[in-house]
Amino acid sequence: MRWAIVAVLLVHGLIHFLGVAKAYRLAELPALKLPISRGIGALWLAAGVFVLATAVALVARPSAAWMIAAAAVVASQAVIVSSWSDARVGTLANVVLVGVAVVGFAAYGPLGMRAEHEAASRRVLAEVVPARTVTEDDLRGLPAPVQRYLRVTGSVGRPQIASFHATFRGRIRGGPAEPWMEFTADQASSYGPLPERYFLMDATMKGLPVDVFHRFACDGATFSVRVLSLVTAVEAKGPEMNRSETVTLFNDLAVFAPARLADPAIRWEAIDDRSARAHYTRGAETIAATLFFDERGELVDFASDDRSQASPDGKSFARLRWTTPVRDYRERGGRRVSTHGEARWDAPGGSYAYVEMDLVSLEYRETAAGAAPVAGAR
Repeated sequence: MRWAIVAVLLVHGLIHFLGVAKAYRLAELPALKLPISRGIGALWLAAGVFVLATAVALVARPSAAWMIAAAAVVASQAVIVSSWSDARVGTLANVVLVGVAVVGFAAYGPLGMRAEHEAASRRVLAEVVPARTVTEDDLRGLPAPVQRYLRVTGSVGRPQIASFHATFRGRIRGGPAEPWMEFTADQASSYGPLPERYFLMDATMKGLPVDVFHRFACDGATFSVRVLSLVTAVEAKGPEMNRSETVTLFNDLAVFAPARLADPAIRWEAIDDRSARAHYTRGAETIAATLFFDERGELVDFASDDRSQASPDGKSFARLRWTTPVRDYRERGGRRVSTHGEARWDAPGGSYAYVEMDLVSLEYRETAAGAAPVAGAR
């Protein structure tokens, strides 16, 4: 759809230059019967430039397209009204410009999900969070596979992660029979006294942009889905969301901030040489999960029965086993982390993956605010 809109705007913008040619007598244009002064011709030129700039911004810088589109529709409609009998059909193209401005404002304006996500991310990444150095003494009492995991990930002898910022690309689907949707995502998480997590996904469904926002703040968790950044398709919150997002937050901790596995907020149960069970507490929520490791000591899977699948409207929940197999470990900021993972539901009809994603970038903050971040390779 975006490319169709770009094509319409390119044609619409170029047509404005006919008004310039008429005003400055650069060409004979019998289709334009009404006279156009040089002053109005300059406005035709400005309108054409604004419309073409909107088309370019939709490709190169979507976050700015709505502001340019707002200026373009005002200028364009003004010159169309001045030559109404000749140019009134251009109003139809300006309806497209209005749509670009409205949807763009909803997506990138100060009241949208992105603005909330960016503000929350800046705040949590700047917070002062205690991040002491992990020592061998901290590993005592942990199950043997967890100890190996902390060593193999480079967590021992390094400060704990205070917060991190990550970006991802991947695909998602609503069920085993539904089509995959490509997405990019941005996440910020912090590990203060009450850990927080903000995850914003940009996906495409049937050619339409879809925003997905997981927000886990001090006042609780919400899960929101909006089509075209305007139409709310899902709005989920409440006790089940709080519990589910606690599971997700702990999963992120295990994968991207393993040094935090030595925190007192986690109570461990040894199982065997390749697995261990954890009970993780955040505020009033305590969830359980089992972590699985391979012969190298790397985490390869995570399973919990405390996460719930929301219904399509977000009004009801079904608690299912949730697993996240991970692989492809790489060095990021001096630490070894998984760069590919899945999220799977063990549904009554069988297990299926509903998310597959790759880590694109990872930036850690190991100490207090103001300290230089440790950037991971892209």
